[in-house]
Amino acid sequence: MKRLLAIGDQFIPPSLMRASVPASVRDRLEISEASTPFPLEPFREIAEVKEASGSEEQMIEVLQGVSLCIAHHAPLTKRVLDAAPQLRLFVVCRGGPVNVNLAAATAAGVTVGFTPGRNATATAEFSVAMALAALRRVPATDFGIRNGQWPGNYTFDTAGFELEGTTCGVIGYGEIGRRVARILLGFGASVLVYDPYANIGNGEQVENVSLQQLLRRSHLVSLHARETPETRGLLGKAEIALMPKGSVLVNCARGALLDYAALEEALRSGHLFAAAADVFPAEPLPPYSSLLTLHNFVMTPHIAGGTRQAAEKACRIAGEELERFLKNEPLRFCANPH
Repeated sequence: MKRLLAIGDQFIPPSLMRASVPASVRDRLEISEASTPFPLEPFREIAEVKEASGSEEQMIEVLQGVSLCIAHHAPLTKRVLDAAPQLRLFVVCRGGPVNVNLAAATAAGVTVGFTPGRNATATAEFSVAMALAALRRVPATDFGIRNGQWPGNYTFDTAGFELEGTTCGVIGYGEIGRRVARILLGFGASVLVYDPYANIGNGEQVENVSLQQLLRRSHLVSLHARETPETRGLLGKAEIALMPKGSVLVNCARGALLDYAALEEALRSGHLFAAAADVFPAEPLPPYSSLLTLHNFVMTPHIAGGTRQAAEKACRIAGEELERFLKNEPLRFCANPH
């Protein structure tokens, strides 16, 4: 009988991971559970991995004798791998295994799986909600009412614009970007797409353009590219300057895609009407950040993908990958095929 560790947290409980183990393999497993403090404590860098929760010491302890593991933010570092020689499969309930030292896992013979698309709908819906909140300045007016004001004094110059009839740009046309485009089309917007790797069919109601064309023509731009060496710093001062005056920029992808100093400058100058972000270069956002003083900037603490359905989908995909591994079948979503 093989030992499986389900190490979840307060968002994806280990009990949900356990329940997602397919019945066809459950009798072959001895399942133990553990938990990290995410999201009651923000994820952070742990040793050489990013966006992790818990500790190396906890992982070393709970992985003793374990050959299979389903995790969320738990860190899989070289130190942990060295202390867990029996480990053969590590499935991360995330879109990418950034909390895993992939090179060390590969060298140790550990197959690493992940769960892409598990929060695509959640993030897409949230991104459009952030766009609307920024366009109509919902947080600022809510704050005003709660503080004894009645901030209904919008003028032609200070009023936002509607999505219907507006040209919107989606940067990154993967699982999330496609859903954002579909939602925007439902509002009656025209949608431009920039993604040099996307396969866009003739029947899709979007226009595939260059990044420069998208920025020049779009009054709302939403970022959905993955963070890679190629996409880091994708939008800087020069790119933001290409956007029409009075436009809106939304980032619910990764903080590294956007130059936030350039964003702040464009918001303060009035070149951008508003912006919204769920992600930042450093998280949590430092309390001294000047971004906190911007009245036309909507911020949330990296929560776009946080729905119950996203947690359930992640566990279902992880359970299916576990079943494939135990049946000696290739994983659908393997980060280190070997």
